[in-house]
Amino acid sequence: MVGVGMIFDETYRPLFESLHHSPLHTRLIGTVEVMLEGIASRTGTRTEALRNRWDSSFPLPTNHSGNDCLAKLLSSKVNCVCVATPDDRHFAAARDSLRAGKHVLIEKPSVLTLAELDQLIQEAAANNVLCKVVYHKLFDPDHKKLRTHVLNGVLSHVNNGYCTLLEPKSISGSQFAEWITGRNPGTYVAVHYLKLIDFSFGPEWKLLRISATGQRGLVGPPLGNTWDSVQLQITYAHPDAREATFDIHTSWVTPDNFPGYVEQEVQFRFDNGIWLAHQRKRGVEMAVEGRTPHDLKNTPNYHYNGTFIEPWGEHSQRGYGLEAIQRFFEEVAHVEFGGPVEERSARLAVMRGLAHNDISADRNCVAIVQAMEAILEEQAAGRPGSFAEVNGPDGGLVLFPRRGNPRVIYAPAV
Repeated sequence: MVGVGMIFDETYRPLFESLHHSPLHTRLIGTVEVMLEGIASRTGTRTEALRNRWDSSFPLPTNHSGNDCLAKLLSSKVNCVCVATPDDRHFAAARDSLRAGKHVLIEKPSVLTLAELDQLIQEAAANNVLCKVVYHKLFDPDHKKLRTHVLNGVLSHVNNGYCTLLEPKSISGSQFAEWITGRNPGTYVAVHYLKLIDFSFGPEWKLLRISATGQRGLVGPPLGNTWDSVQLQITYAHPDAREATFDIHTSWVTPDNFPGYVEQEVQFRFDNGIWLAHQRKRGVEMAVEGRTPHDLKNTPNYHYNGTFIEPWGEHSQRGYGLEAIQRFFEEVAHVEFGGPVEERSARLAVMRGLAHNDISADRNCVAIVQAMEAILEEQAAGRPGSFAEVNGPDGGLVLFPRRGNPRVIYAPAV
């Protein structure tokens, strides 16, 4: 494990605890143990706190800390590396892990530029390992049903859509305060919906244009490069040349006493229908004196992640936030143990062909992230109003400022 912050504690930790008691098991792979062998982090403080928290029945991971923490982790006996650092630190950790011959899972967004993505794809291929990205919203039952309706022809030809994801102030003000300077909530959470749109309604269509704007002044200075909220717009072209445009609004300055953990909503309009989903209002609302809406939320989302006492008395933690990570370990197990050694390359190719999480299927999402950050950089420099064009006559990803000449930020085809 590289990084041991909030994402680790919410999803990886409970999954490792669950897999300790209930190993992976399928007919193809048999029973496969998944153990947390080591954690790499700068200070090692959180890892030590975790080691003190676990009782003797849980194999304690090695605490690798300091500037060479990743090198020490990679020299140990690990098969897979999960990268859950801040998004602008994903690339180096993933690259070095792939070079060491480890299967890699990266939290979204995988990387911030297409050049970095190209390098990870090359490293994974050269070292015959998997490189995958966590897009847990694809595992949300609502979103799986949406894609099912699209694939079955129940909903036909998406025209436009709107997505919003608003995080509380505690995210930007405390949990991520250490690394938030110069960052934006669009890169952090809009990618959930970028992948949902790209995966659910593609792959026949083509990404055309990206535009963005944002607001500053709460998390950082009003004229600085740290963003409170971002409004992103992306346009695709269907094979019949009709266009589909999506607006995605994100922020991390929602009041902490908001009744839900986050505010999430999607609206997608089709030729023959409309899909509306409010992730915070899925049938559960509660009030507990002295506990809500701070310690407990009025409208919890138990689909993503929840702790339970099962009917048979077992304490468990379940949800699609954990399922996405477990699926990665199942894919690795299939490659390594799903048949004869001489057929490993064929199994590896099958797992690389999964468009929901393979690094090679992340091109459009990374292109949008790179374009969005370039557009916001222009705005922070006093030049708002830019947009980016994809695979046009000038290059793969080209920034068109409001004033001045176009600038190629990625020359090959996206």
